[in-house]
Amino acid sequence: MDLTLGIVTSAALLDSINPCAISVLLLTIGFLISLGKVRSEIYKISFVYIFALYLIYLLIGLGVLQALTIFGLTNSIARIGAIILASTAIITLLGSIFPKFPIKLKMPDKSHKILARYIERASYPSALVLGILVGLFEFPCTGGPYLSILALLHERASLAHGIAYLLYYNLVFVSPLIVIVLLANSSTVVERLDIWRKKYTKKVDIISSLLMLLLAGIILFSVNS
Repeated sequence: MDLTLGIVTSAALLDSINPCAISVLLLTIGFLISLGKVRSEIYKISFVYIFALYLIYLLIGLGVLQALTIFGLTNSIARIGAIILASTAIITLLGSIFPKFPIKLKMPDKSHKILARYIERASYPSALVLGILVGLFEFPCTGGPYLSILALLHERASLAHGIAYLLYYNLVFVSPLIVIVLLANSSTVVERLDIWRKKYTKKVDIISSLLMLLLAGIILFSVNS
C-alpha cells in the first residue's frame, strides 16, 4: 500500500468534522442575519472566512513540509505522524466517553473573546482575520490527521504531488463549511444546524476517533510494507 488519494481524502474528511470552525461559521452567519444583511452579503463574508481558513491551513502545511525538508527528517516521519494521529484519536475518544478526562483538545478559552470581537465587526477584513485566527488556534489541538498526511507526503510524494495533494486536502477540509453556507439561509436554519451540532458532537467525536485510529493503522502498515 502506498500514498493514495483515498488516504488523503479520508484524513481530510475526518479533519473537516471540526467543531471549532463550524461553530464560528454558524455564529457569524447568525449574527449577520440578525443585522439584516442581505443573502449576497452573507455569502461573501462567509466565503472570505472559509477562504482565509483554507489559506492558513495550506500555508501551515507548506511550512511543515519545508521544515521537514530543511531538517532532513526522513524514514520515521510517517510513523511519527501516524502515532500523533492515534494519540489525537485516543485523547478525543477518552474525552468524549469520560467528560472529566483532564486532557482536552480544544481552542484555548482566551481565544473565545478574541473571535467574538471579530464576529461582531461583521466585515470582510474581520472575516479574513477570523478565518486566520481559527486556523491558528485550532491546528495545535485538531491537526492530527493533517500532520499524519504531511508526514506521509514528505516521505512518499514529490514536491509537485505534495502541493497538489495539499490543495486537494484543504478543499475537502473546508467543504462542510461551504455546504453550511449554502444551507443556512435563515436564522431558523442556523439555529437548527447549531442544535444538531451540539446534539451529535459526542457521537461524531467517538466515530471520528475510531476512524482516525483505523487510518493511523493503515498509514503504519503502508510505511512498514
